[in-house]
Amino acid sequence: MSFINYAQREIILKIVYYGPGLCGKTTNIKFIYSGTKADARGKLISLETKQERTLFFDFLPLALPAIRGFKTRLHLYSVPGQLFYSASRKLIMKGADGVIFVADSQRARKEANIISMDDLKENLETYGYDIEKIPFVIQYNKRDLPTAMPMEELRADLNADSRYQDFEACAVAPDGPGVFDTLKAVVKMILMELKKTK
Repeated sequence: MSFINYAQREIILKIVYYGPGLCGKTTNIKFIYSGTKADARGKLISLETKQERTLFFDFLPLALPAIRGFKTRLHLYSVPGQLFYSASRKLIMKGADGVIFVADSQRARKEANIISMDDLKENLETYGYDIEKIPFVIQYNKRDLPTAMPMEELRADLNADSRYQDFEACAVAPDGPGVFDTLKAVVKMILMELKKTK
């Protein structure tokens, strides 16, 4: 899970944005990147795919307050959402400290959300993670669109018993409602887990 760099006195946390293609994973990371001070962030690295305009991989370290004398740094990744990139998703999931599932609120993407959530559970199991135990939150993105499903319906599909913390968001809006709230929630969960084990 978390990586400790004793030489730099840093705890490095890996957070993975997961969800169907074009749901807004990359948009979330770009919004966070643009809202972070330049001296607190690293380079935003992307690998474009031929089939999609979404980014294959995002990397973003973000500085957080020190914990026991160690700085906390976040590495944010997005997985390719298209079904045929299964191997890439599995590889990126390795060593994840927390996961944010980005659901596309549009009715036309209902089935894609459900398939992607099932895929996430399978990939977590591959590495021995339990979705009930790993820090995990759901973000319902694109809430501004007229084709967005009611929250009750989205929750029935992805969070029926409300066991996971979830947020409404619009990552393309100038103020990005819900974007930082989602990230803060998963970071808080990861730090609580760290306090239990360290």
